[in-house]
Amino acid sequence: MADLLRVSDDTVRRWIDAGRLTATHAASGLAVISGEEVARFVREQRALSTPAGTSARNQLEGIVTDVKVDGLMAQVELQAGAFRVVSLISAEAAAELGLAPGVLAVASVKSTNVVIDLPR
Repeated sequence: MADLLRVSDDTVRRWIDAGRLTATHAASGLAVISGEEVARFVREQRALSTPAGTSARNQLEGIVTDVKVDGLMAQVELQAGAFRVVSLISAEAAAELGLAPGVLAVASVKSTNVVIDLPR
């Protein structure tokens, strides 16, 4: 679970100790967290962090790693955890937002067509 949520094993242990996550213990002593419990936890965390005032539910917070401006358009690259998000926006919008490498930003994705695959 720690890898999935991009946190340390110690963080998961602290969440269990604090009662934020429910775990059972295997005979080996290792904590076991069910998939349903992970989903509940993620939904709870998402509800706490989703800003009001937007219809976009797919939001990835990260750091801007590159901005390339070419005429009227800007290509903005954002690293959100393990995920690289690239967006084409107007150069004017990029300037108004002050987007530059090192700036914290949120990529909001609203799409009617999202492809979901299984990991290899």
